[in-house]
Amino acid sequence: MKKLTVFLCSILLTTSIFAAEVVISDNGSGTGTTTWTSDNTYILDGFVFVNSGQTLTIEAGTVIKGMPGQMENASALIVAMGGKLIANGTADAPIIFTSQNDNLGGSVPDEANGLWGGLILLGKAKTNNATVPKQIEGIPTTESRGQYGGDDDSDNSGSLKYVSIRHGGTDIGEGNEINGLTLGACGSATTFSHIEVVSNKDDGVEFFGGLPRLDHILVAWVGDDSYDYDEGFRGYGQFWAAVQIEADGDRVGEHDGGPSDCEFCEPYAHPIIHNATYIGVPGQSRRVITFRDNAGGEYHNSIFAEQDKGIDIEYIEGGDEGSYEEWKKRGNLKLMNNIFQNVADGTTAKLFTVSVPKDQDNNPKWGIPAGYAEDFAAYFATANNTVADAGVSATDPVPSKDVSGADFTNAPWWFTRVDYKGAFGPGTQWAGGWTLAFGDVDYISDGETVSVSKVGEINLANIYPNPVTCSATVSFEYNSGIYSFVVYNLAGVRVKEVRNIMTGDFTFNRQNLDTGIYFYQLRNESGSTYSGKIMVQF
Repeated sequence: MKKLTVFLCSILLTTSIFAAEVVISDNGSGTGTTTWTSDNTYILDGFVFVNSGQTLTIEAGTVIKGMPGQMENASALIVAMGGKLIANGTADAPIIFTSQNDNLGGSVPDEANGLWGGLILLGKAKTNNATVPKQIEGIPTTESRGQYGGDDDSDNSGSLKYVSIRHGGTDIGEGNEINGLTLGACGSATTFSHIEVVSNKDDGVEFFGGLPRLDHILVAWVGDDSYDYDEGFRGYGQFWAAVQIEADGDRVGEHDGGPSDCEFCEPYAHPIIHNATYIGVPGQSRRVITFRDNAGGEYHNSIFAEQDKGIDIEYIEGGDEGSYEEWKKRGNLKLMNNIFQNVADGTTAKLFTVSVPKDQDNNPKWGIPAGYAEDFAAYFATANNTVADAGVSATDPVPSKDVSGADFTNAPWWFTRVDYKGAFGPGTQWAGGWTLAFGDVDYISDGETVSVSKVGEINLANIYPNPVTCSATVSFEYNSGIYSFVVYNLAGVRVKEVRNIMTGDFTFNRQNLDTGIYFYQLRNESGSTYSGKIMVQF
């Protein structure tokens, strides 16, 4: 998989590299109501809590680093019930959570994981646990600030925007590797927009009940499941992306209804998700999604791609419970208007399957219900699911083929109505620039060529400096719309692209380009193209 290395000399990182370090430890008093500013780098020394009644505000562009350590020496930022985290970055100045060993300039390999803990938010919304509140996994029961759950579904644990959570997943206790982002009973007033979880050792995002709202979420290269929910999760999600790599990963979605001691307790799990793009790795025997333990849930207008196994739904014999019944009888499990690209063998018999629990000898406890294959086949068609090539890949989740035809009939008001399926609209890349996974959009020998003779010396864009050693500023007369900056080698092969440009100047980083002469094209969505030469040298 093509990934990126950020150069130390990138002007985007200057503030973080030279920021003063402030070590944060917790003696029980929490962070207090305070603001962490972008002129400092904050080092988490162990578990750091935002206590009940406290609000921690983090400025755009701030870097927070977790110290290494396992078990009681692990580091994590934890927002207790009644606390708030306001961490609103921007596309130009994201808030970054990473390891203390990460200088943001290549000191830590992109795929490195388990180097610190992660980020945990705990709220007062409903779960279906037998005992409420409950202790979040990995936090010792002697720590009362690790509890979550209540009866306030509109609870507010804060707001996060343009936040990148990198290289986490250390073992924080009781044999549990922390998720990149853990949400325990967060209420509907808790919002997340443009969040990246990358290279986490365990799950990317895990929900324990609650009903938060999340849009524009990217989970990349994690060691277990990309999105995991449990304990009656009922949130909303839109524009969710997941990208796996060959070395790590399990299911893209592991979706459970209730805990082992209360699988069939209310409230039932019923999140609603529109415009997901989940991209796996063929040949690894991994699955797109599992629904079990009475989980419901809805996926609409989504793209599932490049996975050996499709979606399995658990059947419980002899009762009216189980995820299969949530689909067949109660209509609380819906898979509608989705595209399946290179998943299993492309037949409904493999795209939708039924699973049953195993006994202690790993044998099925009972048989699969008769007629399920025919039921799935009929549903697949009537629910407007299709098998098609959306033109997405792990290196470029932006579709290059027709993904039109999104349907938002009966969707709650919160969802943005768009005309495309999947997390990315054609020609747009909302994860470009501020993430580690897609900081720039790179293409290496993807087969697209242009005629070099047709690339002219049109000086409508200014690049300074040129030659480019590390990065350059590209300026041009911006009118309106969305632009892309495409770089070709002398053979006419596209080797790099920066997308979703909506201002008259942007930074071009030369990562992964060898010394030499290249041609560029600055394109806008109306079809206009401005061209020129660019030189790259060390």
